[in-house]
Amino acid sequence: MLDLLACCASERWAAAIIDERPFATPDDMLTAASDIWWTLEEEDWLQAFAAHPRIGEQSPGNDRHSTWSRTEQAATTSATDDVREALAMCNRDYETTFGHVYLVFASGRTADELLTECRERLTNDPEEELLKAAEEQMRITEARLKKLLEID
Repeated sequence: MLDLLACCASERWAAAIIDERPFATPDDMLTAASDIWWTLEEEDWLQAFAAHPRIGEQSPGNDRHSTWSRTEQAATTSATDDVREALAMCNRDYETTFGHVYLVFASGRTADELLTECRERLTNDPEEELLKAAEEQMRITEARLKKLLEID
């Protein structure tokens, strides 16, 4: 279960994946992961979101979730002080507006890109943004499952 929770910290999601086993192929598992995700309640999504550090902050620890998070956000460590400060402010504004962490698929993206997206998403209405954050969580989950399963 811990390996699954490193991919997505929703306990109901991880339990449902376990209940669906065995999977004939890795693709079957990826399909089930998405299908299950979209049947969950908002509280399950928020539980998953809460496990992520703010964009631009580093997740402490040596567990799989923390290590993957640091790798996914690697580009933010080389950002200028101005961009890091702007990201911190955007994170705070986002959390005040939506009540949860700004969640975005950060792998392969620059800090400037993540900042621009944060600012754009602040214009979303709460329902639209919850769905957008859920989509981003599913992208993160799928990428992490692929790492876990050692597939491309």
